Amino acid sequence: MLTAMTLSRAPITALRPFVELLWASDGGAPASAGTGRELVLPTGALHLVVRLDDRPLRVFCDVSDAVGFSVSPAVIGGARAAPYLKDVSIPSASVGALLRPGAAGFLLGAPAGAFIGAHHALDDVWGRPAVECLRGRLVEEGSPAGRLALFEATLQARLPSLRRVDPRIAFALAGLRGNVPVAAVAAACNLSHRHFTQRFREAVGLAPKAWCRVQRFGCALDRLAAEPDIAWAELAAAEGYADQAHFAREFRALAGLSPGAYRRRAPAAPRHVPL
Repeated sequence: MLTAMTLSRAPITALRPFVELLWASDGGAPASAGTGRELVLPTGALHLVVRLDDRPLRVFCDVSDAVGFSVSPAVIGGARAAPYLKDVSIPSASVGALLRPGAAGFLLGAPAGAFIGAHHALDDVWGRPAVECLRGRLVEEGSPAGRLALFEATLQARLPSLRRVDPRIAFALAGLRGNVPVAAVAAACNLSHRHFTQRFREAVGLAPKAWCRVQRFGCALDRLAAEPDIAWAELAAAEGYADQAHFAREFRALAGLSPGAYRRRAPAAPRHVPL
């Protein structure tokens, strides 16, 4: 789980069009009794995570799943609009990157739509020898700062010589962040609604409306973290929900638990809820 022993920063200039954030964690202390699983809330973005031990990421289908399934020590976390449950009972040092919308094709060689809503082994994309070599070098590099620099250099080396995010996708993201309706953004891109949705999903990993839902939810989580005692009705109005009931429905759909249950758990990191 995320702890105080996590280092994070923005990438170097060359990577900033493609990577939003880099982080390295020492894994922290073992989880206490009753908190061996963690609910991870959606960001709408694609993640890369490399664990430095040999234990693969283990995820569960739902809270009733006591066994779960293993993925890989190095994973691609596809964009999703729903939470997932993972095993955090044994800490693992790791490094990771949060990719920007439209970047998957450059760093992974496949559109974000190929990874949507699931975890995939990074071996399947980069090849096992390359991933094992990277993990070995990360283990040898003792400091979190050194691991971040090494991971960053690896990502930069994988960029093609000619690189530019599709300008229509960049334009669409700016418009949607500014609350421009999807239909208006599609028209401004000279694309039919259907063609725009397909193109956006391939590049970003979610359909435009789903991506907007997750972004608004993320803003609500960030505001709640900054103002933990804010009234639900005030929070709903501030983030553009129709009313408190609408906000509660969206919260349940995207977090897998009610706003009140989330607040009672008081997670240290807004999108990582210990169970």
